[in-house]
This record gives sequence, structure tokens and C-alpha cells, in this order.
Amino acid sequence: MASIDSGGGDSGHKKGPGVKKAKKLSTRVDMTPMVDLGFLLITFFIFTTTMSQPTAMNLYMPKDVDKPEEQNKVKESGAFHIMLGKQDVVYYYEGMDPTQIKTATFKTIREEIIRKKQNTNPEDLVVIIKPTVDATYKNTVDILDEMTINEIKRYAMVDISSVEYELIKITEAASGIK
Repeated sequence: MASIDSGGGDSGHKKGPGVKKAKKLSTRVDMTPMVDLGFLLITFFIFTTTMSQPTAMNLYMPKDVDKPEEQNKVKESGAFHIMLGKQDVVYYYEGMDPTQIKTATFKTIREEIIRKKQNTNPEDLVVIIKPTVDATYKNTVDILDEMTINEIKRYAMVDISSVEYELIKITEAASGIK
């Protein structure tokens, strides 16, 4: 560890044959434990930074198409519209007719997605996610997680139409959701 040698030289007080002369010793600090601690800290920080890799959600990108206008076309039989409302309520309908709107929760929407996936050709299935102004960020992330969990390859987030929003408001009023 550290050693301190004290003394040294003549203090000027006593002289003579019976007085021992004190040795002048040097001050020396042993740095070996500090070096060990430094290497331990470096090892710790390297280990923790490699262990905590950032995680991100997989995002499926569309394939390149020769004609860009064909890229956004959706078959009516494969369209599955999910609209996120307030109070964790999910509204959905199949096809292109928004008057056939149904209500679900985040617990039951997975079953509907699985059912639609089983009954539809995987090439034709497109889930269209439409959050309302009342939807929370958590609900949006939850529905995107459902897309990843159910391995839905084609989905899109689009703005909700005024007709769909009015249908949701009517459904909420009938259900007593405020």
C-alpha cells in the first residue's frame, strides 16, 4: 500500500554520541491497487455497453414495383381496417364498407387479426391502421406490436376519414363512451 518514511536529517536540537541520527525517508504511494481498480472499471463499462444493445421493432418495407400506382392498391377482400378510439377501444371492419364497423378491445383484436389472416391469402392481406385524435400513443404502439406478433407483412398507418370518424362517434355515443 502506501508507505511513508519520516525523519531525516538533523533537527538541530540534540547532538552528541548518544543520540541516533534519524534517517530521511521518502514518501512513496503504491499504485498497484489503483491500476487493478482501473482495469476492473474499464472491463465493467465495456461489458455493460455490449450487453445493452438497443432493441427496435422490425419494420417490413414494400418490394420495389415497376409501376408505382400499383403499389398502393388493396384488394377489397384482403383489407382489414383498424381504428383506434378513446378509452382503449378498437374499431374495425373488413373490406371497404365502413358501415360494417365492429368494436373490440386490445385483448380481442388479436383474435380478429388471426382470424382474418387465416381466412385471407397472405399476398392480399393488408391491415390499415387509423388512429383517431382521441387515441393514445400507447395504443398506437400496442397495435404496431400486434402486427409484429402476428407477423403481418403488409400494414399501413393512414389518416382516418371523416365518415369513419363520424361512425366511431355514433358508436361511442350508443355505447356510452365519453
